[in-house]
Amino acid sequence: MELPIYVYGTEVLREKTREVTEEEFSSLEKLIGNMFETMYASDGVGLAAPQVGKAIRLFVVDADPLAEDFPDSKGFKKVFINPTITEYSEESCTMQEGCLSLPGLNENVERPKQITIKYLDEQMVPHEESYSGFNARVIQHEYDHLEQTLFTDRVNPMRKAMIKRKLQKLSRGQVKAHYKVVTK
Repeated sequence: MELPIYVYGTEVLREKTREVTEEEFSSLEKLIGNMFETMYASDGVGLAAPQVGKAIRLFVVDADPLAEDFPDSKGFKKVFINPTITEYSEESCTMQEGCLSLPGLNENVERPKQITIKYLDEQMVPHEESYSGFNARVIQHEYDHLEQTLFTDRVNPMRKAMIKRKLQKLSRGQVKAHYKVVTK
């Protein structure tokens, strides 16, 4: 089932997320399936639970559709439950990002090139893995949602001042998207 995406200005995007408990794992299968369906219908490569109104530590990614531009993303489809990024590289790179919760807005964001992350998969199996390049960027973007951070929070101050009006429009519910959204 396709879920609506919560847009900039909705409280859940800034709400502290809580860890998923063991008791909740059995009920996650449907939510995870719905999140993937929603992400695909919205043309996204990642989706965090707060973006669908759930303040829990869960996100899904599938960067495979961009494998032509980012070959390392071939087959990169994963579920991250209760993730913690444990290491960031000092080396960084800047790339343009967008977000389903900020439709129509794309800005350059500087992020570390490599990360190490601990998480549970959808089978409750623990993992610790390192990622670099585009896959690391996708993970960091979705992880930020679990930390109440949006990519616009990482835009340089001068550029952020220039997009202030666009952000205000989004927060007032003036949104154009080809997918279902929830505004304030």
